[in-house]
Amino acid sequence: MAHAVFYHAGCPVCVDAEQVVVDYLDKSKITAEIVHLGTAQNRIEEAEKVGVKSVPALVIDGNVYHINFGASLEDVKG
Repeated sequence: MAHAVFYHAGCPVCVDAEQVVVDYLDKSKITAEIVHLGTAQNRIEEAEKVGVKSVPALVIDGNVYHINFGASLEDVKG
């Protein structure tokens, strides 16, 4: 089974993307984890290491898919 991580920062673009993208994943093939980087700042380094440059972003088995543009990770770091 594939593993997906949806990184976001809680902005309106991110929340909309979460509702659309994560809800449409085939849960029989992909397990999904949602990570709000605004409240889980300890996960920012992890996101950077896998190649996330901005949020919202979906990472499926190490492949990064940037969705629209809500904020750069530099903005999220504050």
